[in-house]
Amino acid sequence: MKVKPHTESGLKTWVGLAALVLAMGLFYFGIPALIAQNPEVYSRYYTTLSGIALLSMASAGVWLTFYIGRINIGQGVFCLFGAYISGILVVNYGMNFWYSAIWAGVICSLLSFLIGLPILRLRGVYFAMVTLISTQVATLVVQNLAITKQGRSFALPPPAALTLPGTDIVVIPAFTLEGAAVGFYFAAITLMILTFLGLYRLVNSRIGQLCKSLQQNEELASSLGVNIVWLRLVAYAISCFVGGVAGAFYGAQQANLNVSLFTVQDSVNFLLYCFMGGLNYVVGPLIGTITLRLGWDQLSPTGEYQLAIYALALIILMFILPNGLMSLVEEGKKWFIRPNHRQKLQSMSAQKPVKTVAKSAAKKRPKTAAKTAPKSNKGRK
Repeated sequence: MKVKPHTESGLKTWVGLAALVLAMGLFYFGIPALIAQNPEVYSRYYTTLSGIALLSMASAGVWLTFYIGRINIGQGVFCLFGAYISGILVVNYGMNFWYSAIWAGVICSLLSFLIGLPILRLRGVYFAMVTLISTQVATLVVQNLAITKQGRSFALPPPAALTLPGTDIVVIPAFTLEGAAVGFYFAAITLMILTFLGLYRLVNSRIGQLCKSLQQNEELASSLGVNIVWLRLVAYAISCFVGGVAGAFYGAQQANLNVSLFTVQDSVNFLLYCFMGGLNYVVGPLIGTITLRLGWDQLSPTGEYQLAIYALALIILMFILPNGLMSLVEEGKKWFIRPNHRQKLQSMSAQKPVKTVAKSAAKKRPKTAAKTAPKSNKGRK
């Protein structure tokens, strides 16, 4: 029985929707129910998981710059700026946190146009070096501005209630000191799901296909009329917007802002999360962040050997799975999903070129012989 292409695509859509529903059920109901069994012991996982969700958002921005063929090691810049912009708007100007987080993302995306216009012309290791240096430059800027209190730490209040403009209808209740961890958990999970759904939709849109052309061959895309400068800036602006919003929420979750909130090490970690999850998969940053963050926490009992074991495990995983953890899904499809159908397709694809070449060669030989024979007879006469 043949499997039609539209049937296969429809099956993938239903599988994706089922996976989304299961993930939402796990995050919104499963994990809270497990923590409720023993809150004194497991309540700390609210903070851990919300941090993982926010860091995976920032890693998704890095993945998007990979998608246009750029190695971004400077996402920590916009996470740090987003945290400080939101904190300053809340503390100095009394703005509601939920609005300040949006403004943090918008301002970071505007800054990305100014920064990205010159540096996005660079490629490969040169772009990576500039973005890596920009993280340290951002740290120095924060340490030398009066509005950021020269990098000294200052406390942030819990987010206030969000109401509909002009009414008293509460959309999001105020966070308390006791329940802030739970509130940030649900807020971070919601933002994470929206981010990866939006990223998936972007990649599978027309703009996403054009962005993929930049990764493969920019000169060819430009010769076909693709505005590569505009695409670079748009992708980089979206990446920085996501990083700014994630930084704003991460800073509010920590309830304390300081210059060491996001450093060069964090920018490198965002890169590692993408590599570990898989650069060919939209959910790769999420899988990589969950694996590496939870793995680091589980190695804490090893004490001084924690970093050495962590680095060794990374090297081994990179050798075994060079395409990331999500490549195991493709391997599973090859071995467990319709093996007979796969073998038929492989045999058909291997036989078709040989048959066509043989038939074309057999057809051409008699025609050439028939044409040359009369010419030789005329010459003899």
